[in-house]
Amino acid sequence: MKVLLVDGHPDTDRYCTHLLDIYQAALPKDAEVNRVAVRDMEFSPNLSHGYRIRTDWEPDVAAFAEQLDACDHVTFVFPMWWGAEPALLKGLLDRVLLPGFTFAYHENDTWWDRNMAGRSADVIITMDTPPIFLWLAYGNSIIKRWKGQILEFCGMKPVRILPIGQVKFGGAEKHAAKWTAKIEKLARTVRQVEPAKKQLRLDAFLGRKQA
Repeated sequence: MKVLLVDGHPDTDRYCTHLLDIYQAALPKDAEVNRVAVRDMEFSPNLSHGYRIRTDWEPDVAAFAEQLDACDHVTFVFPMWWGAEPALLKGLLDRVLLPGFTFAYHENDTWWDRNMAGRSADVIITMDTPPIFLWLAYGNSIIKRWKGQILEFCGMKPVRILPIGQVKFGGAEKHAAKWTAKIEKLARTVRQVEPAKKQLRLDAFLGRKQA
């Protein structure tokens, strides 16, 4: 299984990186792992023309698209800031998750093809908000968005979301054993629901001839 790990924290040596280390160490031994830190990529996070004109990819974005296309499973780890992911990670999503690549609108109706079918995903979100408050006060908005409006929208299934919080006020130390066990369980149980549906989409999107 090809696994793509995405560290979405814009800073180095942060708790997100530590959690991703735990996840990676618990993956099956035969997993082929690629790991990317968004902070190390050089690209503009601004989708300047929306979907009207395709903005050419910088080399780092093109490489990420290749890895996403090839992977069987992708895992994102990032902190929640102002109810969402950091801006750099959001920019990467805007630049890569494009119509014709990860999904395709129909011409004659409002539906779409989920081009990333056959792949699965995990999302680990660190937060200072207690998960129960995220649910009660905000309806798990970030969880619903990442699951339904981003990853499942593109066809990934299953999509599992693990909120990690409250990190501050000693939460990281107090809950270390419990959170580690949950992350290790996620990594050990990675699976694709319908692997036969996986198709490589990037060559057609870029107009390249397949080898």
